[in-house]
Amino acid sequence: MCEFIVNPYYKALPDWMNQGNAFQNDDILKFHRSLDGYEATKVHTLDGLAKKLGLKSIYVKDESTRFGVKSFKPLGASYTIYRFLKERWEKEFKTEFSVFDFKKPLKMSELGMFTFCAATDGNHGRAVAWTARMLNQKAVIYMPKATVKSRINNIKNEGAEVVLIDGTFDDCVKRVDADARANGWIVISDTAYRGYMYYPQYIMAGYSTIFREMDNSINNQFHCKADVVILQAGVGGLAAAATWYYTKKYGKNRPKLICLEPVKADAFMESVKNGKPTESKQNFDSIMAGLNCGVSLLAWDYICEGVNYMMTVSDDYAEKAMRQYYHPIGNDPQIISGESGASGLAGLLALMENNDMAKYREEIGLNSKSSVLLINSEGDTDPDNFKKVVK
Repeated sequence: MCEFIVNPYYKALPDWMNQGNAFQNDDILKFHRSLDGYEATKVHTLDGLAKKLGLKSIYVKDESTRFGVKSFKPLGASYTIYRFLKERWEKEFKTEFSVFDFKKPLKMSELGMFTFCAATDGNHGRAVAWTARMLNQKAVIYMPKATVKSRINNIKNEGAEVVLIDGTFDDCVKRVDADARANGWIVISDTAYRGYMYYPQYIMAGYSTIFREMDNSINNQFHCKADVVILQAGVGGLAAAATWYYTKKYGKNRPKLICLEPVKADAFMESVKNGKPTESKQNFDSIMAGLNCGVSLLAWDYICEGVNYMMTVSDDYAEKAMRQYYHPIGNDPQIISGESGASGLAGLLALMENNDMAKYREEIGLNSKSSVLLINSEGDTDPDNFKKVVK
């Protein structure tokens, strides 16, 4: 079962297009390039799959190798912690703190010790823990008790303390906020909520590196090679980053953008239906664990006015997409993609193979002349389930 709607709030030139925001910082890509292990992730071309589905081209930006963490999340967590440290340093010492000061032990010793905390379904928490370990700082990460052991262990292996909570990701967000206030910890959250609206802007800005890396390739100066970009939502940070990037770069001539969620976690779909951030009525138990989230208030502003379509997709399509990536057609490269990572392809498969979606294919203009960009946002972050699905 899938759902698809045309976004009634879409604007060719959104109200936020010319507003100042963290996306416009000139140090984002420079910062990421300064980190040990940085390498622009690959863009794969799946010509065999495109031909099978009746499309011109399928491009996949593969974040499964990012910094060895198997997801795009370190881009947001590291940049946000850098901006936090930069602000602390410049306020206290009245001198500049550059991207090259980020890992200097002397600077860290002068700033002192911090405990960074976050709520997560897996990938964001690991990214916060990874950044804290890089800086010899502390991290406490809150996770739903039902999270698979591999994702919990990945975070513990980064040296973080893990606190398991009965409930959902959103329950973890509330607990982190309360405990941080009580203990003087620094919340590095990828979702914005009332009382916490500042740092998530840097999380989203950090994600823009994904799209900046495609300048002069997929994202040419005057037009995008992709006619359609499918963006998985989660709390909305990745989709918001893409929406800002493509709107700023191409304006009303940007590619058509589809915001995709699991059927079982459709908070953005519900929000668009209601015209304001709204909780999902579902139970947040999709296998696409990284997308079992509510709406980030900052991301909502961009997605509400910037994307063309909202779509939900069922778990069986996510599993089919994982297998399709793993067992490529012809000369297509093999791609290791987890449940959330494969969600963009899941949406594309549903659109192209489900007869009930034919009118939406026509609405979007998906045909033999169309090129589609997907983001593989994670690798096999749950190795056991990955093996079961792709066998």
